[in-house]
Amino acid sequence: MREFFRGPHGPPDRGDWGDGRGMGRGGGGRRGFGHGGLRLVLLRLIADRPSHGYELLKEIEERSQGRRVPSPGVVYPALSWLEDGGFITISTAEDNRKQATITDAGRAFLAEQGEEVERLMAMLEGGPGSGGDGVEFAPIFRAMDNLKGALRTRSLRPLEKQDIEGIVDWIDELARKIERS
Repeated sequence: MREFFRGPHGPPDRGDWGDGRGMGRGGGGRRGFGHGGLRLVLLRLIADRPSHGYELLKEIEERSQGRRVPSPGVVYPALSWLEDGGFITISTAEDNRKQATITDAGRAFLAEQGEEVERLMAMLEGGPGSGGDGVEFAPIFRAMDNLKGALRTRSLRPLEKQDIEGIVDWIDELARKIERS
């Protein structure tokens, strides 16, 4: 089943979470689960309970306490890949939403990958961001979101060159302080 960890048309995708753009709160860099990891997490969540794509997004966000928020543009292709591989079936539920259900092949694969699945679920529920050491990084992610929102709001008004340079200086100084702490 090694091909599970490669994209359907070639080499692995960028860690299932993308390259850091459009990943939502707590995204960025290589905070993802690695190649094929998101697929295993989705498969495990579906094994626990047949779910809609949106429910899976919310489940990941809740279990990670907001540290991991994959975009729909990453989750839905992963679900399609799982369906194409025969690990899940997707059918229309009574409310006309598409619901994913694990197949026998999916259960067998989860059993085969049990240790990795448990490691990924522990990572989801405990870090990184906590790294398993009890440190909670959610306030930092909240503060980063506040900064991003303030920058977006400020950019709606005209900015002079000196305003931009001042903002850049503040952010660079803060980055230096964080690196030294």
